[in-house]
Amino acid sequence: MRLNAEGLSKSYGETKALSGVSFELTEGIYGLLGPNGSGKSTLINILTGNLAPQTGKVEFEGEDIREMGINYRRILGYVPQKQALYADFSAERFLFYMSALNGIKTKAAKPSVKEVLREVGLSEVRHDKIKTFSGGMKQRLLIAQSLLNNPRVLIMDEPSVGLDPKQRVLIRNLLKSMAADRIILISTHVVSDVENIADKMMLLKKGRLIGMGTARNMIAYYCRRKKMAFSEKVGMEDVYLHFFGEHYDETDIL
Repeated sequence: MRLNAEGLSKSYGETKALSGVSFELTEGIYGLLGPNGSGKSTLINILTGNLAPQTGKVEFEGEDIREMGINYRRILGYVPQKQALYADFSAERFLFYMSALNGIKTKAAKPSVKEVLREVGLSEVRHDKIKTFSGGMKQRLLIAQSLLNNPRVLIMDEPSVGLDPKQRVLIRNLLKSMAADRIILISTHVVSDVENIADKMMLLKKGRLIGMGTARNMIAYYCRRKKMAFSEKVGMEDVYLHFFGEHYDETDIL
């Protein structure tokens, strides 16, 4: 299974959000790291088919996702950074509603709704109205809706917003258990959300992909740049600060 991005560029007026971004994703978890304004959300919107690039294309299994249309949406799960939730709906009703929007009939949706509520820890409040939910509960409900169609490609934009430490561990463990047979891309600026579960990290800065590789290889590269021995005490936080800090050298590309 492959999701390919080739030469993606996008500008808003004179501001370049993406500049020639290319990569290939196969089964596993990918952490897309970058500060606010790096182009992460623009890239996510292109990968989900919600935004057309000015140049380049995205292909799933060799087929352009924009030409696939509804067939791509059927295999895609998406956690947006923000989504309107219906305050007077219960969690369960909201998930049945989202299932219907995705073309899943009620009978077929029942086991899926039950399962995703269990997976995100909301089974006991499935009949409660969303307006009574905390921010973390609402975020877990957004994650639940992205899993309804058992997606082959799961794209998540800042999925840990509002989650407490226990909930973050729950979601990380869930994603890790799912990764063997699907592509999971997690966009975040919180390194700890992906450092220990991602098979590969992707570093995006000012619309350019400046690095892609395993956390261990990126840490080893950082240690070489700093002329220091590889150490377990060095982590992706150090790599992040190096590449996105004030002293980053534009020629320093992984």
